[in-house]
Amino acid sequence: MANKITLKAQDGSTVEFYDEIKAQGGVKDVYFSTDKTYVVQFFREKIDANNKDRLASIVGQYREKIFLANSDGGYWKNLFAWPTKIVEWNGKIGLVVPFFPQQFFFSGVADTWPYIKNGQEKNGKWFASAKLINRFVPEDQKGTYLDRLHMCLKIARAMRRLHAAGLAHGDLSYNNVLVDPLSGSALILDDDGLVVPGKYPPEVIGTPGFIAPEVLATKTLSISDPNKKLPKIATDRYQLAVLIYTFLLNRHPLDGGKVWDVDDPQKDDDMRYGSKALFIEHPTDKTNKVKVDQLAKSQLPQGDPSKMPYTICGPYLKELFDKAFIDGLHNPSVRPTALQWEEALVKTCDLVQQCQNPKCEAHWYVFDNTTKPRCPFCGTEYKGQLPILNFYYAPSHGKYISENYRLMVYDKQTLYKWHSNNLIPCNEKTSDEDKKPVGDFHFFKGQWILINRRLPDMYDATDKKPIAIGQYVPLTDGRKILLDKGQGGRLIVVQLVNN
Repeated sequence: MANKITLKAQDGSTVEFYDEIKAQGGVKDVYFSTDKTYVVQFFREKIDANNKDRLASIVGQYREKIFLANSDGGYWKNLFAWPTKIVEWNGKIGLVVPFFPQQFFFSGVADTWPYIKNGQEKNGKWFASAKLINRFVPEDQKGTYLDRLHMCLKIARAMRRLHAAGLAHGDLSYNNVLVDPLSGSALILDDDGLVVPGKYPPEVIGTPGFIAPEVLATKTLSISDPNKKLPKIATDRYQLAVLIYTFLLNRHPLDGGKVWDVDDPQKDDDMRYGSKALFIEHPTDKTNKVKVDQLAKSQLPQGDPSKMPYTICGPYLKELFDKAFIDGLHNPSVRPTALQWEEALVKTCDLVQQCQNPKCEAHWYVFDNTTKPRCPFCGTEYKGQLPILNFYYAPSHGKYISENYRLMVYDKQTLYKWHSNNLIPCNEKTSDEDKKPVGDFHFFKGQWILINRRLPDMYDATDKKPIAIGQYVPLTDGRKILLDKGQGGRLIVVQLVNN
């Protein structure tokens, strides 16, 4: 039986854990608390004064700023494994970190499954690589495509908050993110290693495959060399783009068929991800195009961009992938921000459609804006009447203009306050009241309808009559429906696709 250790943390609180190493990371040993609500992570090597100061600022002022100073602080506790206390034991510095929520450990896996076991952490790598997810992850653990979009949305939102606080992660990768595709959840790890640009230098330059090209290209330069590039918010933006691409497409955006150095694999990698980095789906430069005949069967179909191009992620994400991997690959200043990814992912989640094939593994796909939509994952064409709602708003009580924002309709789909009014946020600031559905959609007696549940101003602008709460309006082609007459209120125009 392991001994119980009782310590006083630097904030004066009591910390209790068992003297038994339960896990080991790259630089820390992990011990479980006596009540299993937190773990204590001790650095194996001595921490210098600069890193002690950095850790104190992360546990102190930055934790206060993100988690305690605002009413939305509780929201962020679900997205970060943020250290809460600093302790010292046997001459080693340790951090107290809340125990990971249960959804980030595999459960429900059959005992006969030879690979992943119950209780194992859901490291992001399992769900980012086609080879791993196709060979080793049970089908009922993979989640749907919509779940993956939600997962990416949580990661983008977490990084937006981190950057707003003036911090960079510095080593964002699938190894430093726990994910749960079944609930669309994500948890950012290694928050004790955060970079404070201009104050505390980073501990590492990143994880292979996720290191920004400019950082990798200058890795051999001295830390004092003015040309050396170090992790910062701009490099986080690259890492975020790679992470989203790998989670949604299960391949790396730079892993193409070009060999840059045939004699030295390390030099080849350094050029592939560094100075010679080139998007595998570049529209005009095919130098690094994927050679499908070189892929293993387990990498297909995801590894073949001709079968599953990045355009299947929809127009909003396609635009940001272009900015990240074409315009911004070697020009950090134009990379999309975490906020831009967050906004694009929210819009993309509203653009998904249910696949009509009950055996489709993805279950959902992003509408491709064609008259004959089909699921890119299983090839099933949509059959029937498909309503699409186009959003418009009046900036100053004048003419309504398009927002380039759409909502796909499916049976029992719900409408929310942030759909009816573009001033209502869809993020951590959304109130509990605004999280309640304001309307829902149904296929009723051969036609699609929208039932008004909580919108006092809903008005059928085509038939010129109000739609009272509890009543419904048919979704016929071209029908205009005002959802909210107040400032920021939206007008929807119905578009019907018939197959």
